[in-house]
Amino acid sequence: MQYARLGRTALRVSRLCLGTLNLGVRMSTDESLQLMDQALEQGINFFDTADQYGWQVRRGFTEEVIGEWLALGGGRRDRVVLGTKVFNPMSDRPNDQGLSARHIIAACEASLRRLGTDWIDLYQMHHVDRSAPWEEVWQAMETLVQQGKIRYVGSSNFAGWHLVAAQEAADRRHFLGITSEQCVYNLVTRHVEMELIPAAQAYGIGVLAWSPLHGGLLGGALRKLEQGTAVKTAQGRAMVALERGRDTIAEYEKLCAELETDPAELAMAWVLSRPGVTSIVVGPRTPEHLDGARRALEMRLDEDVLARIDRLFPPIGNGGPAPEAWAW
Repeated sequence: MQYARLGRTALRVSRLCLGTLNLGVRMSTDESLQLMDQALEQGINFFDTADQYGWQVRRGFTEEVIGEWLALGGGRRDRVVLGTKVFNPMSDRPNDQGLSARHIIAACEASLRRLGTDWIDLYQMHHVDRSAPWEEVWQAMETLVQQGKIRYVGSSNFAGWHLVAAQEAADRRHFLGITSEQCVYNLVTRHVEMELIPAAQAYGIGVLAWSPLHGGLLGGALRKLEQGTAVKTAQGRAMVALERGRDTIAEYEKLCAELETDPAELAMAWVLSRPGVTSIVVGPRTPEHLDGARRALEMRLDEDVLARIDRLFPPIGNGGPAPEAWAW
């Protein structure tokens, strides 16, 4: 396993981050526990979740599954860098959402109870809250750090200027501020290259790329649909994007066949090769998916392959589509 510093901090995290969106939902609890063990055995020390995950059963259910795994002992908690998120509604109550100081602190304590742990390593703002002043947000986060309930603060789904505004406010308070930004980044969704990643690099903020396969679109979608084995690809934004960009995806799968490379592994290897990217957040449902992610980490892409990929999925501003032109 490869490890990298999380942004400008001294914390070292695996370059594969175990995303937990599927745990207990698209797989049983027993399968989820086994998958987390497999990830840890392979050297993945970075687990990511959110307080809302598992909403298909009940909000917070995924944290409960992770808490069940941590309770098995064996040094699991000490070996894992655990991240969760706050922002999304946890009930219909008006103050049970967003980034008010009240909700940040209450949501953190609720996550700690569900996870069965004393601390969260990376507490991430799931979205920006335009109604919350940064002074209020940072006051709450500082309180949680001082109480030992969180170690670092991250963000998710921010724009570049949000990172700047947040970090400048933290600097004025002499607070560490944002250490990581989790954003969607893959071959068909490259708009973060324009401003977000340069801003993150300038401020020493690590980039965690979620949805490196764009919901399964880049994992051999056409082949799986033809074989009748598609799961995520046959629904949601992946299907919408496939209908708009079918020809490009077909050419991409031809390139992978020529290179004798699995499409999912090439797509993940490409994101891992991008400047500024600390880790990719992978959401495996099977042990085989996790093995594929590890092979992607070991893959090296030469300049010719990178150039051919850029011709298929050109960067925005260099012939590529505007953000969300067909990727969503």
